[in-house]
Amino acid sequence: MSAPLVTRIDSVWLRERFAAQRVVPPLAAGDGGVPALGTGVPPGALRPAAVLVGMVERSAELTVLFTRRADHLHAHAGQISFPGGAAEEGDESLVATALRETEEEIGLHRRHVEVIGRLHEYRTVSGYCVTPIVALVRPPFELVPDKFEVAEVFEVPLAFLLDERNHRRETMLRDGRKREYYAMPYGHYYIWGATAGMLMNLYGYLTDPADRTF
Repeated sequence: MSAPLVTRIDSVWLRERFAAQRVVPPLAAGDGGVPALGTGVPPGALRPAAVLVGMVERSAELTVLFTRRADHLHAHAGQISFPGGAAEEGDESLVATALRETEEEIGLHRRHVEVIGRLHEYRTVSGYCVTPIVALVRPPFELVPDKFEVAEVFEVPLAFLLDERNHRRETMLRDGRKREYYAMPYGHYYIWGATAGMLMNLYGYLTDPADRTF
């Protein structure tokens, strides 16, 4: 089994990586394939949205914040996702969208959040064009999840998510055709679909393309 491609993982390295503004093609552009080239939704019909890829500066390591959506929700019930949602008219930018939605969903105040960059847009089959906003999150903080939308908030080590040995390509049948997608199972959490696709783009941005097997 090969060694992880990323051996240095800390907040200084992350700031440096995003400050360099590297030009790296996305590994996953959207739902429907690996990588997906589109969703079949006309570009003008896609609704802008943003999520927060929050990396918590724990004393031992960096971790990434996730939510598990409530089981009763009509869309994506029980799935693992980043906090975030659709842009609203009063949002000044997609960064503002990600920060507002994160506060509303899990109660994380923006004073704990340092935005350091963004990833490629990700197009979903449900008609959203999602911009992942990457940020460092400084403890201590108190979370107050929205009980209607969020069943659980949890963290996964960033080192685990950047280790290609934990990346899977899996398939499913949907509407009579085979769909390929990325997955990153962690314990009893099954991270897949759009969330795993955006994590693959994070992995792609932070690693050297010449060394990847995906």
